[in-house]
Amino acid sequence: MTYQRINLQEKMLPAPRDGGFKMEEFWVWCASVIRSDDDGKYYMFSVRWPKTHAMHPSWLLNSEIVRASSDKPEGPYQFEEVILGARGAEYWDGRSVFNPRIKKIGDTYVLYYVGTTHPFPDVKDDEILTEEDPRVIVARSNKRIGIATSKSLTGPWIRQDSPILLPRPDSFDNFFTSNPAPYVEEDNSILLVYKTRTYKKPPYTGTLHGSMQIGVAKAQSYSGPYQQVRDTPVFNRDIISIEDPFVWKENNQYHMIAKDMRGDVCGQKHGGMHAVSDDGIHWEAIKGELSYSRLVLWDDGKQELMGSLERPFLLFENGKPAYAFFGTSNGTQGFTDATDTWTVCIPLKQD
Repeated sequence: MTYQRINLQEKMLPAPRDGGFKMEEFWVWCASVIRSDDDGKYYMFSVRWPKTHAMHPSWLLNSEIVRASSDKPEGPYQFEEVILGARGAEYWDGRSVFNPRIKKIGDTYVLYYVGTTHPFPDVKDDEILTEEDPRVIVARSNKRIGIATSKSLTGPWIRQDSPILLPRPDSFDNFFTSNPAPYVEEDNSILLVYKTRTYKKPPYTGTLHGSMQIGVAKAQSYSGPYQQVRDTPVFNRDIISIEDPFVWKENNQYHMIAKDMRGDVCGQKHGGMHAVSDDGIHWEAIKGELSYSRLVLWDDGKQELMGSLERPFLLFENGKPAYAFFGTSNGTQGFTDATDTWTVCIPLKQD
């Protein structure tokens, strides 16, 4: 497959220290930004959860989606309100919501997100959460992609009674569906790239689930129905493990950037890999191309190796990527030793 080289790493300009979005009392993660046609402001849909517990794995139990705004695309963004939060264990998204991606489709704003639930008691402030906690285990397995809709960026938002994409018991995506990366085609049909994992069959070795993989679904409209269009993962699960896809189309070709868990594609663990596709279904990973790195150059001239740089989101101007947003942390071992997380905005050089 031939492709036009689009190396975001080479386009990245210094990131403003006072840009992005931060809340002192909360862990903050994810960023999906859209410019309002009504007031010209930039609205960010992000995720927060209280710092009463460690960043991981408490995001699975206590996350809520918030809206923040700024007069400038790079920020700083100011918190406005919680738009989606807990609504009861009986709902598919009743306990925790995260991974927002905002789209305007026709006259409707569509917020893709992930929700989960569990039947156990709430987490108390003095509890120590681990990945072995039943609430964490059940919440992870119940991750599902859904949508909320509104005629205005300021709401109200209408949530659906059911998710839009379910795991398939006899396929590679039988564990969960998460990390939605929607692309809206010219006819308003939807290409939806998503993350999943596979439950292993006995006898078990190591974890009960496989590596992070990517699937593809399609729908004629945002309301669905959504149908998975692959019976195998996009990439060979034994060779490539990725998450956090972001998908766009440029020069009649689909592009994907994503977090490379082991560095098998881009050459850097937790760096950004790049893949291309002619149809959005069959993808080719570009070996050796680093689309982004955890090493960030700030506008004060200092470079800093961030503990994490995840959940990439691109904001476009004139059809070209103009700003890159990431969830980031100040830790040195991913987010496991972080004391703070926020979203960072990195301006991109325009050709």
